[in-house]
Amino acid sequence: MSSGLTRRSTITAGAVAAFASLLGSRLAFADEKAVAAEIKKLYGDKAMAEGKIKLDVPEIAENGLVVPVNVEIDSPMTEADYVKAVHIYADGNPQPGIVTYHFTPACGKASAATRMRLAQTQNIVCVAEMSNGALHMAKANIKVTIGGCGG
Repeated sequence: MSSGLTRRSTITAGAVAAFASLLGSRLAFADEKAVAAEIKKLYGDKAMAEGKIKLDVPEIAENGLVVPVNVEIDSPMTEADYVKAVHIYADGNPQPGIVTYHFTPACGKASAATRMRLAQTQNIVCVAEMSNGALHMAKANIKVTIGGCGG
C-alpha cells in the first residue's frame, strides 16, 4: 500500500513552498505607514511645514518604468541657510525610500532630477531638511497607466 506521497514529491512541495514564501515577502509593497515609519526613523515627531519644495512629477505616467521626478527647494544656499538633505519616498513600491540627495552651500541651488520606477499608482513624498533643522514636505500622486489604460 502506497500513501501516494513519494520522497520526490515531498521535496518538490517543500521547495515550492519555500520559494513562494520568499517570493511573497519580496513582492510586498510599502504603504503610507511604511513611508511615515521611514520618516520617523530619521526625524522622530518633528513638525513638517508645507511649501519651499517644488515637486515636478507627471500626473499620469504612461510608463511606470521611467517616471521623471524633479525637485527644487527654495533656499538661498548660503552658509547660514541651506538645504542639507532631500529624501524622496514612494508609498507603493517594495521599498519606500527611493533616493536621498545631500547638499552644501557650495551647490548654489538645491535641485535634482531623476527617473524612477513606480510599480503602481501611488504617492510620492519629498522631505527637505534645512540647515537650521526645519523640515518641509511635499506630496504628489502619480497615476501609472498600464498600456495606455488607467491602472
